[in-house]
Amino acid sequence: MSSPKLFVITGGPGAGKSTLIAALAHAGFAVAPEAGRRIIQKQQAAGGSALPWTDPLAFAQAMLVHDLESYARLAAEPGPVFCDRGIPDVIGYLRLERIAVPDAMRRAAREHRYNQRVFVCPPWHEIYSTDSERRQTPEIAEHTYAAMVEVYTELGYTLIDVPRAPVDTRLRFVRETVGA
Repeated sequence: MSSPKLFVITGGPGAGKSTLIAALAHAGFAVAPEAGRRIIQKQQAAGGSALPWTDPLAFAQAMLVHDLESYARLAAEPGPVFCDRGIPDVIGYLRLERIAVPDAMRRAAREHRYNQRVFVCPPWHEIYSTDSERRQTPEIAEHTYAAMVEVYTELGYTLIDVPRAPVDTRLRFVRETVGA
């Protein structure tokens, strides 16, 4: 299954992806929030263990379920839809954690294709910060960026670097790139 109207915005943590997604939503586009942050919030509220620092594989499986549900729901939306990360990000995460990627995750990434062009936000130390859900160091953020570039490239996507610029400039860049 392929959905050319689903655009992924990926990269390392703290590079401005979620801010860009929020700007796209404010501009009237359909968006899919990041699975990881939502799962962390739910797990922390429920006292669950599917957290990246407790059970990385369970966390990855929960992200995959979330991303598959988002994919199915948003594939029916008209016009471009912007996803804060995609199914391949789960593979990148597991690689970073040095955990074997289950065949089902590889299959999901091959079978649920996004638009050929994937937006990548490079590491941006000047805006990087941590919070209760983002505990990674800037170095881990850089490794995450590299892992995402590697996974999406292996899956045959064309990567488009999002400029390090104010959010309105980034928003304009994305809109012009997709023709919206």
